[in-house]
Amino acid sequence: MLPDARVAIVLLSAIGDVVHAFPLAASLRAALPRGRIEWIVQPVPSALVEPHPAVDRTWILDRRRGWRAFRDFRRAVKGERFDLVVDLQIYGKASLATAILDAPRKLGFDRARARELNWLSTNERIPARPGDHVLEQYLEFADHLRVPRRYEWAFPLSPAEREARRAFLDRRSAPVAAIVAATSREWKDWPAERWAKVAGTLHGEWGYEVCLVGGPHPRESARAAAIERLAACPVSDERGADLRRLLWLLDAAAIVLAPDTGPYHVAVGLGVPSVGVFGATDPARHGPGRRFPELVVDGYHDPGEGWRPPRREWRKERMRAIEAGPVLEAVELARGRYRRAVEGPTSVEETG
Repeated sequence: MLPDARVAIVLLSAIGDVVHAFPLAASLRAALPRGRIEWIVQPVPSALVEPHPAVDRTWILDRRRGWRAFRDFRRAVKGERFDLVVDLQIYGKASLATAILDAPRKLGFDRARARELNWLSTNERIPARPGDHVLEQYLEFADHLRVPRRYEWAFPLSPAEREARRAFLDRRSAPVAAIVAATSREWKDWPAERWAKVAGTLHGEWGYEVCLVGGPHPRESARAAAIERLAACPVSDERGADLRRLLWLLDAAAIVLAPDTGPYHVAVGLGVPSVGVFGATDPARHGPGRRFPELVVDGYHDPGEGWRPPRREWRKERMRAIEAGPVLEAVELARGRYRRAVEGPTSVEETG
């Protein structure tokens, strides 16, 4: 691969998978000092991808618009030629973007992992390997391209966002514990009454100011209201629709607590000590990866069941079986290991 190559990354997944792909983007950027890295992405995660220092351009493809989105994408990229397409998708419909792009090399997953005939849109594939964490699977593309792996994340804030973060912290009288109370799928959520119990201990025993962060979905709003009602302490609802605001809120936290959801993975990428509550999805595949694995509350695996190999199956009933105790133990562990979890971010800490 030439150092001035033009590369397109195709990843039309949600926030969590996009964050897991940032180390691959950083790896490619280091190997292509004069090249261009462009990313085909959905509208919501584009707010994180567009400012990324490894990415030269984003192309927005809104899958919610169905076939019209691919029609418009074809028109937008007409006449554009790439040296390499890196297709990180495993499902067929999303691979249409790869089929549309003009490039002599279209690299994708091996046929065993590519689903719904996804492999038909590629002409080169990474070697078949056993399943692994999503992040590590993406970095297999770097291995195939003989590019050194770089486990790096970047979430640059604008001057206005840095000022908003500073003002938010100035209004706080104690370190912030941010709770992400809901996910996009109800079976990945943890019961509101247990979040309320954890919130009470966060405030009463350790002195945190407890904030709820996340999105404005009605189901999430109902859960937030239940937590506020049940908690034995003040809880500040800081949720909203602006992903960039969510980014600096997470970056302002001393500690983050969340189930398997996009904001959790952003917090991990930011380097904020993050307690992950996993029951429905396998943390070996969907968890934090190399950062804060000791802070995972694992309700997914049975006693004695190892983390290898990582599993794709959902265990939808497992979240309700997780009690508050293990979550609070993970908080205590974070406080013992990470100064930030006790004192909050320092003025010299940077995002990512």
